[in-house]
Amino acid sequence: MSIKPVLRASACISALALSCPVLAEETAEADAMIIVVGQKDAPVTVVPRGLSVSLDRENFEAVNAVNVEDLMKYAPNFFVRKRFAGDDNAVVALRGTNTVQSARTIVMVDGFVVSNFLGNRYDYPPKWNVVGPSEVRQFDIVYGPYSARYGGNSMGGVISVTTQEPKETSAYATVQGMVMPFREYGFDQTFSGYSVEGGFTLKPANSKWSARGSFRHFRNTGQSMTYNLLSATTGTGPAVTGAYADPREAAPVFGAASPVDVTQDQLRLRLGYEAGGGWQIGVLGMVWWTQQDLLKPVSWLTNVTTGAAVPQGKVSFAGKTWNAAGLTMSRTRRREYLAGVKLAGPLAGWDMALNLSRFWIPHWDARSSKDYLTGAANGAGTQSLSRNPGWYTGDLALERRLGAHKLAFGAQANLYETNTDTFTTTVWNAATAPTISAATYGKTSLWGVWAEDAVDLGNDWVLTGGLRYDRWRAYGGGIAKLYAGARKDDAYPDRSDDSISPKLSLQGQVTPDLAVQFSLGSAKRFPTVGELFQGRFDDITQGIDPQSFDPNLKAERSEDANLILRYGSGPVRLTASLFYQNIRDAIFSFQGLNQFGTVVSSYKNVDRVRQYGAELILEAKDLLPGLDLDANLAWISAKTVKNAAAPAAEGVQFPRIPAWRSNGNLRYRIAAPLKVSLGWRAASRPNSDLFGLQRGRAYGFQSEYVTFDTRLSWDVTPAAQLSLGIDNLLNYQAYVAHPLPQRSFVADLKVKW
Repeated sequence: MSIKPVLRASACISALALSCPVLAEETAEADAMIIVVGQKDAPVTVVPRGLSVSLDRENFEAVNAVNVEDLMKYAPNFFVRKRFAGDDNAVVALRGTNTVQSARTIVMVDGFVVSNFLGNRYDYPPKWNVVGPSEVRQFDIVYGPYSARYGGNSMGGVISVTTQEPKETSAYATVQGMVMPFREYGFDQTFSGYSVEGGFTLKPANSKWSARGSFRHFRNTGQSMTYNLLSATTGTGPAVTGAYADPREAAPVFGAASPVDVTQDQLRLRLGYEAGGGWQIGVLGMVWWTQQDLLKPVSWLTNVTTGAAVPQGKVSFAGKTWNAAGLTMSRTRRREYLAGVKLAGPLAGWDMALNLSRFWIPHWDARSSKDYLTGAANGAGTQSLSRNPGWYTGDLALERRLGAHKLAFGAQANLYETNTDTFTTTVWNAATAPTISAATYGKTSLWGVWAEDAVDLGNDWVLTGGLRYDRWRAYGGGIAKLYAGARKDDAYPDRSDDSISPKLSLQGQVTPDLAVQFSLGSAKRFPTVGELFQGRFDDITQGIDPQSFDPNLKAERSEDANLILRYGSGPVRLTASLFYQNIRDAIFSFQGLNQFGTVVSSYKNVDRVRQYGAELILEAKDLLPGLDLDANLAWISAKTVKNAAAPAAEGVQFPRIPAWRSNGNLRYRIAAPLKVSLGWRAASRPNSDLFGLQRGRAYGFQSEYVTFDTRLSWDVTPAAQLSLGIDNLLNYQAYVAHPLPQRSFVADLKVKW
């Protein structure tokens, strides 16, 4: 099945819509009728074509929000890969985009892009921490690439975070504590943390100036992310006890990486100026410091004869000889900045908006020991220094209503660049006597132009056509290695590509209670620096090994369709959504044949992945007096249809995408000052790789999950609120390769004045 002919037709219809003559008189706003799941009191900050979700304070107050991404965790067909409180690798997974496909979702804060498109993996998440949970006013989520305003990275969707506007002079403060008892293998330990968040707003009466400043200090210790397994070897070693022979694992578990000690500090300043003639100017500045220490790796091995702990080396366990290895110590220091400027106002009859921003990391220093013993003795190790990675983004939009038409045009551009050097050191913690051992660097740039026309067809029906053109380039890429004491560099060839993406959407009221929207779109997501420049050196030729990467890696292309029906009667709204996505040349890291017929592990194109599914969403206000319910259920089939590099993957559900997912939240106002909520998140067991591997709830694999969260809030005064909550109430043990949080207790006090 293919929707390519339909998309070609939609391109023609889009072009016709853009060229239609306008009527002499202005009509009502053409796109006033939108289909949104969630709040409808405030304008949605992204174009709501395709399933759209908008969350506000009412939703947020029912969430134990330790980090800002927690605020949207009950959204339909949605999951955030958050492994512990303070995890800075929280990747979004929505619909058929999984937790290692970070480049398929565009995330913005106050209109500024915070998506990290330097890679497409678990460790390239959006920069959530540019804002604290208490500062968020609204979360808007749009599923799929159905608007020409957004580039190919919207293949999964678009997420917009909007912070509180400086409307009056005020201040706020939030103090929060969290505790998580954790038991697994040799762990029986309680981890804890806290955060302090506050800010002020200045908006003098009759002044054109406004300001909002905020800070957040966060500190927590999270459970170990990695468990270490014994590996079979030969020879002899001392007899030991303490390993765990888990039948779900390939070998006994003997230890774990250190619990994660993380400290984060954020400062944020937003300035606004209302110029004459309806023009507004906004400036945003943010700095974010991160310290992450893993200094206490754990080995449960004990020498049977001496009773001493055994952290590494050859050992004898259960009648076999094993090698205990992999425990290290590490520490990371990082400082990040975001600076942006916004300009909006009328221009020759058009509404203009311009956003310019820069995100960069001037200091990123990661140090690790060679192994456990060198770590404990402060011996040899490695140091990784990132040389000012980051990105520039620009976005210009012009809109105007002319008769039955709402016309919009725009342009966007971005530049992503990275440069990382790796050194060997004689003293790992102090990074003494660094000697460069490797380096990697590269850039990608993209510019695009787009046009949309929303045509009012009358009787509450709107037809929107859009067209987008993008031009992409990858350049300046290379790697380096040390040979005979001298650095040797080799460059990757430059790459360029372009795309034309048509969009089409029809929406309207079938009856006063029944609304419908049908959307078509295509997207082309170009490779990131991390996917392109990933080869290694051939030590014989002292150049890039052509068999270690795919020089012909293609952009992934999707063809999308979404049908939404929403029925609203009285306090109940029911939304049904059917979606389809056909992805050609999907980019994924797996073992397969390269261009020389050699089996290697790297980023490759999967010829075709097809996914389709259904979502059912129920919203009820005052279902009983004081009782509100948001509940959703999603089913998806996401299968590899063709994969010439690894045919065994064909017909298999794509990894990390569950067939079933359900989220929801039940809220009850016990009395005027008291509110209680029950939230849930559940998903069936996904595959852990392209070939259908499943191992249950075990480290290293993807598991199902069923978690219930509770929260009780008490408005002590109109200006103070005390809340107590429990996440994962039933202590369900789940994994996203790493262990997810167990039962966690949260308490917070919010004060405003």
